[in-house]
Amino acid sequence: MTAGEGAVRFNVRLQPRSSRSGVEGMHGDALKVRVHAPPVEGAANEALVAVLAEALGVAKGAVRVVAGAASRNKVVEVAGVTREAVLALAG
Repeated sequence: MTAGEGAVRFNVRLQPRSSRSGVEGMHGDALKVRVHAPPVEGAANEALVAVLAEALGVAKGAVRVVAGAASRNKVVEVAGVTREAVLALAG
């Protein structure tokens, strides 16, 4: 996890087509997030952005997938949050 210039970047392990959506804690060095959406045409990435934005209390526009758009392992950048806020999601 890296923080700088008003944004935090961290690894995410995404599980699409889950029966529920939400942050599930840690999976190795990545934050595990489940979404109901399938990994088709960016639907899972959009759902990931929505879940993280709601969990961190920021607008969807503040959350970006910066690497791994076609993979379950992603790097996400969130503007306007602290490193501690992201760590709190991990439980």
